[in-house]
Amino acid sequence: MVTEPHPTADETVLPRMSAAELAQAFAAFSQASEELSSAYGALQGQVSQLTERLSVLMEALPAGVLVLDRTEQVVQANRAAERLLGAGLAGQGWPTVESSFAPTETPGEWRHEAGAHAARLAVARTPLESGEGSIVLLHDISETHRMRLQVERNERLAAMGEMVAGLAHQLRTPLSAALLYVGNLSQPELGAPDRARIVDRALERLRLLERLIRDMLLFARGDTQERERFGACELAAELTHTLEPVARARQVVFRDACLCPDARLTGDRKALAGALTNLLENAVQATPAGGEVSLEVSREGELVRFRVRDNGKGMDEDLQSRIFEPFFTTRSEGTGLGLAIARSVARAHGGDIDVASVAGAGTTFTLSLPDASGADGSAAEDVHE
Repeated sequence: MVTEPHPTADETVLPRMSAAELAQAFAAFSQASEELSSAYGALQGQVSQLTERLSVLMEALPAGVLVLDRTEQVVQANRAAERLLGAGLAGQGWPTVESSFAPTETPGEWRHEAGAHAARLAVARTPLESGEGSIVLLHDISETHRMRLQVERNERLAAMGEMVAGLAHQLRTPLSAALLYVGNLSQPELGAPDRARIVDRALERLRLLERLIRDMLLFARGDTQERERFGACELAAELTHTLEPVARARQVVFRDACLCPDARLTGDRKALAGALTNLLENAVQATPAGGEVSLEVSREGELVRFRVRDNGKGMDEDLQSRIFEPFFTTRSEGTGLGLAIARSVARAHGGDIDVASVAGAGTTFTLSLPDASGADGSAAEDVHE
């Protein structure tokens, strides 16, 4: 007699299936496989349709689009990108493509020259959520930049038109004084000491004329001639070295602080130093003996701010509304163009100057400039959602 082995605790006893039940299960499996294959085919069709629509959409976009893989190779480029950067972008490395970009005075904006065509581009790079690559967007802002420069030029020309009458008065006064002094030199009875004194006064008037004409040309020109990258704190240190003796001579305490040692600026270093020197000299002259003037440099978002504070006499609202007008001055020896030139220089660098003042409590001038700290790296900084 043969006995069947008993199942152990780890073994599972499966019920026996009849031939009919097995055939039924096989039929159900076949039906599920067909349905799965049909669903997969439909999904493939939808993916193909979406891919086609995406390609049509990319080609229709006015902005250039580059799709990069995880190795930073260009795997896809739309027609706008090839129009801006040239054909044959697919397969190129992004570092090679961006090496053709030249920095401008504005962070995030770059120059690209392709043959006789030079374009000004705004570049932004966004990583894909999957981590498999990134997308680079290229916007041609050449016309926008040209219009912006034209608007700034028109504003300067309008200001020049308004100040013609003031210019005539400003030139006539020192010129008349110089002519009067020089005319006295023809008197034979004048002694050597009197002649020397008259010559000194005539030269003083002529130097004022020279400074007035120089400032007027700076204001009218408006743009900046040189472009370089430098540290914001380096510029602040230079200004401190220049202004400390001036403040000390007037018995004014001068303090400085740079809170962003890695901040960088791009532009005309001499022009920016001149604009800030003008703000600091005005602050020292407005502060009585024993008062305090400070220069603070900080980074706020994408801007580097130079704050010039004093605890001098301050200004009322009417005076604040006029201080940037050409030829407006409260100083007998001033040309009235210093603050107008300073604001013109700041705006030529993509920034501006603001003022906050309370009569009898002091004044704060804030010169804001775009932070160019990221310009040492890639042309387009990653944009994270």
